Amino acid sequence: MNYGTQISVSGILTALHRQDVATNNLANINTVGFKPQLAMTRQRDPVRIEDGASGIPSDAMIERLGAGVHLMPSLTTFGQGTLRTTGNDLDIAIEGDGFLLVRDASDGSSDRVRLSRDGRLARNADGLLVQASSGLPVLDRSNREIEIGQGPVEIDEDGVITQGGAKVAVLGLVDVENRRELKREGEGLYAAGASDLNSRTQATGRIRQRALESSAVDEIDALMDVTSAARDVSANLGMVQYQDRLLDRAINTLGRVA
Repeated sequence: MNYGTQISVSGILTALHRQDVATNNLANINTVGFKPQLAMTRQRDPVRIEDGASGIPSDAMIERLGAGVHLMPSLTTFGQGTLRTTGNDLDIAIEGDGFLLVRDASDGSSDRVRLSRDGRLARNADGLLVQASSGLPVLDRSNREIEIGQGPVEIDEDGVITQGGAKVAVLGLVDVENRRELKREGEGLYAAGASDLNSRTQATGRIRQRALESSAVDEIDALMDVTSAARDVSANLGMVQYQDRLLDRAINTLGRVA
């Protein structure tokens, strides 16, 4: 594979990844609390730098042409989604920064605390407050599961839950210092490292009862990203085919003349 083809192939691979990310964003325009991702790339270093071969002679002009692109970890943007009123007592939205605490015991451990912006809550058969979508228990500020009774529920902007005028619990509404380190796990869940969880802070956002946060995806931007990535795939494929034709001509025409 020649140098030009390598650059074009790297462009194809990164454009395909960008297309996948944008398509996933577009598919989640109706997912409660969904935060879109940004596909990140960077220019690939010249071989001399990439391989640490600083003593090997090189050509500065060729190096300035670049060596294609590399994929970087995608970034999640945590911009606010639109709040919409539902009228359901157990629907809550976070206005501003912050995450709910939920416990994911799918691996048999009771210590897997996860973060979420999905405020669709429900009362399960055991009387626990859970996420309606995943069934995972929602936790209070002390990482304890919350029991609620039958009947109307009131949740104020600080997450204080009351029933019949009596305080039941306070929702865990937290934030972490470095959101870039959060790992998406599906179902609207984010995993934080132990150090981030231990140093978590009280969130500055506020709870809005009887409302849900819509997806933060802009469908027009997402559609344009999908289209742009598809064009880049097509353009790079065209360059690969063009280089193949040139190589074929060099071998079968110029080579025969020589």
